[in-house]
Amino acid sequence: MRALVLTLCLAMSELASAQLGGVRLPQLPSVGLPSVPGAAAALEGGNELPGSELDPRRLEALRADRVRELLRRHGDVLEADPHGVPFVRGEVLALAPSPDALAAAAAAGFTVLREETFAAIDLHVVVLKARARTALLLQQLQSADPAGTYDFNHVYTDSGVLHAAAAADAAAGTHSADSAGSGAGAGVRLGLIDSGVAAAHEVFAGITIEGHGCAGAQAPPGLHATAVASLMVGRAAALHGAAPGAALYAADVFCGQPTGGSVDAVAEAFAWLLAQHVAVVNVSLVGPPNKLLERVVHEVVAHGCLVVAAVGNDGPAAPPLYPAAWPGVIGVTAVDARGRVLVEAGRGPQVKFAAPGADMAAARVGGGYVPVRGTSFAAPIVAGLLALTLPQAGAPTEAVSALARVAQHPGSSSAPDPVYGYGVVGSELRQQPALAASRSRN
Repeated sequence: MRALVLTLCLAMSELASAQLGGVRLPQLPSVGLPSVPGAAAALEGGNELPGSELDPRRLEALRADRVRELLRRHGDVLEADPHGVPFVRGEVLALAPSPDALAAAAAAGFTVLREETFAAIDLHVVVLKARARTALLLQQLQSADPAGTYDFNHVYTDSGVLHAAAAADAAAGTHSADSAGSGAGAGVRLGLIDSGVAAAHEVFAGITIEGHGCAGAQAPPGLHATAVASLMVGRAAALHGAAPGAALYAADVFCGQPTGGSVDAVAEAFAWLLAQHVAVVNVSLVGPPNKLLERVVHEVVAHGCLVVAAVGNDGPAAPPLYPAAWPGVIGVTAVDARGRVLVEAGRGPQVKFAAPGADMAAARVGGGYVPVRGTSFAAPIVAGLLALTLPQAGAPTEAVSALARVAQHPGSSSAPDPVYGYGVVGSELRQQPALAASRSRN
C-alpha cells in the first residue's frame, strides 16, 4: 500500500508579498481562471480572448496578472508557493510517508485533516495542515525524510477562454439529434476532470452523464466543463462532439470553490474514473509539475487508461505545463480555422496531436453556443477520437498510433514535431452550423 500525504503550508504574508514583488510565475495558463466564484466573469468577459495579433512576449505578463488577481480575491484560502504558483493555504502533500515521517510532521506542527484510500490506484491519502510557515515546514519534512516525496497541494486551472460577448445563438432552435453522427459513440465511456456539466443542455439530450465530486453536493454547472463536454460527446444538429452519444463520466474538482482544482481533488477524480472503467480521460487543466499528482497519473496510465491533456496557453517559449508534459500523457495543442497553431499554445515534446481550438463554438450554460479559444477545447476532440479508435485498436498505444496515421501534418516536416506533434485531427468537426455561426461573428 502506497501512501499519499497531502499537506499545504506557506505563510501568506511573506510569500504573497514576495510573489507580488516580481518572483517569476511559472506554469499557469495565460488565459482563464479556475471555475470559482468571482472568476467566471474574468473567464467569460472576453477582454482577454487572444488572437493572432497577440504578442507572445505578453503571455507571461498576462499570466502573472491573472495569478495576482486570483490570490488577491481568495488570499484567505489560497497562497503562493516560492515560485508564485497558487496552492491551498496550509496544506502539503506527502507520498508514502513512513510512521517516523508522520511523527516528525506532527512534531513540526502539522495536524491530520483527513485520510482517503484510492483502491483503484493503490494509494493512501493523508491531508495535513501546517500551523504556519508552510514552505519552511515542508522543507524540514523533506530534510527529515530524504527518501520521502512531498509537495504543495497546488491548484490547477483551466486552459481556455469563452467569449460571452459573442455568444453564437444563430443555430438555436435546430438542436435535434444529428443523424450523421448520433450513434458514433454508442458503448464508449469517456472521462472528464473539470467542473460540473450542464446536462440539461439540448446537446446532451439522451446522453448518459454520470457526475461525481463535491462530497455529493450539487454545485452549479461549469462554463468551461460544459463547453469541453459538448466537444467530446455532444450531439445536435448545430454541434456534435468527436464521440457523439458516448457515456460521459464527469468529475467536478472545482465545486464552485476558490480552492477548486486542488491536487487532492484531481487525484480522487482520477481514482474514481479508473474505478468506473473509463478508457480515456480528458483533463483540460494545467499546473506545475506536482510530484504527487505525477505519481497518480503514472498509476492511471499504467492501468491502461489514456490520459489526454491540454498543453496550455502560456506561449511557445513557456516551460511545459502538467499533466500534459508527464510521460504517457497525450498532450494536445490547438489550431485555428486555417490550420495554424494558436500563438499562445505551448510547444515542446509534450505535444502529441493538434486539433481545432479556435474559430469555433461549444455549448453554453443556459442554452445556445459560445465561441471558445484555447488548447482546452482541442483536447476533448482528441480524447473523443481516441475513444472511438480504441475498440478497433485493442490497446492504448495502438490507438495512439492509429490516430497518428490519419493525422494531417502541416508543411513538409515529418511528424512528430514540437508544434503540431503527429499532426492535426478532427478538422471535419468544424463543418457544423454552430461553428459556422461562430466564424461569421469573428
